[in-house]
Amino acid sequence: MLKRTLMGLLRSHELTGDKAKDPALKSHFYKLSKDKAWEEVTSTLKKMQGFKILHEVQSVGEIVMEKRTAFGRTMDITVSVISVNPVTSAVDIYSASRGSLGDLGSNYRVILEIYRTLDKKLAQYKTTNV
Repeated sequence: MLKRTLMGLLRSHELTGDKAKDPALKSHFYKLSKDKAWEEVTSTLKKMQGFKILHEVQSVGEIVMEKRTAFGRTMDITVSVISVNPVTSAVDIYSASRGSLGDLGSNYRVILEIYRTLDKKLAQYKTTNV
C-alpha cells in the first residue's frame, strides 16, 4: 500500500485490464451475458454512496461517473462492461483525478471499492475462467 501512495504522488489515474501487473487491477469476469451484466452493474453503481452517474451508453457498455474526494477534488470514473463471449462479461474501470497533482493512491482505492461492491452483489456469477 505504501508503494501505491508513493506512486500516487506522481500519478493521477489508475486502470484495470487483463494484463495488469497488480492482481487487484485485473479485469473481473462474471458468468452473465453483456445485457444482464449491464443491468446488474448499472443498478449496483446507482446505489453506491458518493458516486454520481453522469451518463450511460449501453451500446458501447460504458458508464461514466464522478466522485468528489474529501479534499474537494473530482475523480472521473469510467466503468466498461465488455462481452467476452455470449455467457461471460468482463468489467474494467478507469479512474482519473482532475488537477495536476498525484492522487496519493485514491484512484486505486476507488477501483477496489467498486470491484468489492460488484463482487459482493454478483458473487454467484463471479468467475476466473474465461
